[in-house]
Amino acid sequence: MRKLFFILLLTGMAVSGFAQYKPAGNEAAVKARFGAAARQINSIASDFTQVKTLSLLSEKVTSKGKFYFKKNNLVRMEYTTPYQYLMVINGSKVSIKDGQKTNKMSAGSSKMFQQANQLMMDCAKGTVFDNPNFSVKLLENGSSYLADMTPVTREMKALFKSVKVILQKSNFLVSQVQMVDNRGDNTVISYSGQQLNTALPDALFTIR
Repeated sequence: MRKLFFILLLTGMAVSGFAQYKPAGNEAAVKARFGAAARQINSIASDFTQVKTLSLLSEKVTSKGKFYFKKNNLVRMEYTTPYQYLMVINGSKVSIKDGQKTNKMSAGSSKMFQQANQLMMDCAKGTVFDNPNFSVKLLENGSSYLADMTPVTREMKALFKSVKVILQKSNFLVSQVQMVDNRGDNTVISYSGQQLNTALPDALFTIR
């Protein structure tokens, strides 16, 4: 069930103002600059706000917390409001703490979970255009790029109807990830106050 909880955190908001985006010019050059910028990032520390709209509920569910990323393949996503929930990815190992209960597993123990994990890593590492589980279209407006990702594999189609990743033109950082699933549930995760290449202790990426 804990695997499913993490997957549900990633599933589900249609892009607000999506019509304002148009196909990006010189797509290959944009992707190359994005990759080059990502290679200069060794760590990210950020606040995040997650807004989830469930098809069966009229109210939106808003959560807040802290997000940390460190090369290579280290992620900490810590929900602090309105509840405490912690998920840590350390290489191929995933640890989840809900209250006083800790559950540890391998990301490879479920192909679906592994691919959801890969999507999260792609957003942090700047490799969203290289994920073979999606067909990606690159759009832009005045201040940002939008990677419009359509699932092409059976596992990803079971999770997502679409995934949209918004990148700031000024620094190619991911500012928002928007997801919609096949049940009509929508989720948007917005990142703010991003700090790059600060020293993050290894202890952040372990759960005891």
